[in-house]
Amino acid sequence: MLPAVATALLALAPLVYLVVRALEDGVGTAAGLLWRERTAWLLVRSLLLATAVTAACLVLGVALAWLTTRTRLPGRRAWVVVAALPLAVPTYVAAFAWLSFLPGLAGSRGVGAFVVLTTCCYPYVLLPVAAALRRADPAGEEVARSLGLTAWQAFRRVTLPQLRPALAAGGLLVALYVLSDFGAVSIMRFDAFTRVIYNSYSSAFDRTPAAVLGLLLVAVTLVLVWLEGRSRGRAGYSRVGQGGPRTAALVPLGRTAVPALALVGGVTAVSLGVPAAALVYWTARGASTSLDAGELLPAALTSLGVAALGALVTTLLAVPVGVLAARRGGRLPRLLERASYLGHALPGIVVALAVVFLSLRVVPALYQELPVLVLAYVVLFLPLAVGAVHASAAQSPPALEEVARSAGSSPAAVLRRVTLPLAAPGIGAGAVLVFLTVMKELPATLVLRPLGYDTLATRLWTETGVADYAAAAPYAALLVLLSAVPAWVLTTRTGERS
Repeated sequence: MLPAVATALLALAPLVYLVVRALEDGVGTAAGLLWRERTAWLLVRSLLLATAVTAACLVLGVALAWLTTRTRLPGRRAWVVVAALPLAVPTYVAAFAWLSFLPGLAGSRGVGAFVVLTTCCYPYVLLPVAAALRRADPAGEEVARSLGLTAWQAFRRVTLPQLRPALAAGGLLVALYVLSDFGAVSIMRFDAFTRVIYNSYSSAFDRTPAAVLGLLLVAVTLVLVWLEGRSRGRAGYSRVGQGGPRTAALVPLGRTAVPALALVGGVTAVSLGVPAAALVYWTARGASTSLDAGELLPAALTSLGVAALGALVTTLLAVPVGVLAARRGGRLPRLLERASYLGHALPGIVVALAVVFLSLRVVPALYQELPVLVLAYVVLFLPLAVGAVHASAAQSPPALEEVARSAGSSPAAVLRRVTLPLAAPGIGAGAVLVFLTVMKELPATLVLRPLGYDTLATRLWTETGVADYAAAAPYAALLVLLSAVPAWVLTTRTGERS
């Protein structure tokens, strides 16, 4: 119990201290910063970008999900996998790729940020909607068609309402991702919350505005989560009746097969083709001009090392929380688990800002040292490990632990000899997932890394900032390749547990 409590308090510490720091100069000062015209302008711009990207992702996600699950689209099983692959491309890599080919996309209008975030985020809608379509009972659609409704009318009036939870969840993920994204908006030079917070932190002596803007972004995030819950309403979405669910008959596309293939292939080509083409082109060009293996290899080793350390510490702290939540009911275990999830809802730049303030006040000697950077990774990615540990521990039969206790083993011995070995697949999956996520993390690493401590992500960001695309491409390509290894491990070795 005590390790789980300590882990939850650690996850909450940055947010608590961020509140203290924002109000340190008084409520009046914080209120004055919130009521500035620039703050309102920033809020409107960020919300407009999130709204536009979410709307586009909803349209693309629903269209692609329906085509790949409910129609006779040629190669539909392969397309549903390929269409989800943009999730593996970091937004700052995609932004680098687009900007290297079309420099005019960058600017305050946000066209470049919109394109990059839409092409990277639509799988957040595609995947849950496709899963919901597979589970939905087709009887309602069949009845609607028998009453004279067209296929489109049946989909709009019968199927679409059944997709409401999936649409709400996917739309929320997209909106939160857009609000928390730092890499794409920074490379595309669009003033969103995260970019302004970073600039305020790095260029101003008084960092109170950065803390206030960080809290405002947290408030916006909480409001979006509340609205998502409200949007689901109280309606029931489960199937009523006996028997197993039937698979819906696939709709023949006929003459629309070519336009459907063009849509799926076009979206995939734009989402994956542009980054791939840019990486190949600029890497080849950099190999003959400015590629420096003496800088590339240390950045790769640093990325691997910090990812391994972050995954190890995060997983160790997640084990007591996940096991406690799976094995003991009650309000306190649930509260501790939810507290550990709070940091994941905060943008990386906000967590980094809070950790900076916390380290300067509590342990100044550790400022811009590796332990502080690892702490930020723990706060940001603890839920990834907690969720995996909880799921694996919950699937393990508790009777084996009861037998061990009845044989005289202490709770610590039962945990070491029975519980942890049974939960090992989930623990491993959580560690690999955290490793993958830390490899791609950018804003917290930029703010908290020790001096001279460069990862592939930070080197890519630095070279892109001076428009040296030939020098940036090898870092981006190697980052994608290294990230693909843990992704492959998750999909092939851990199966559905991951």
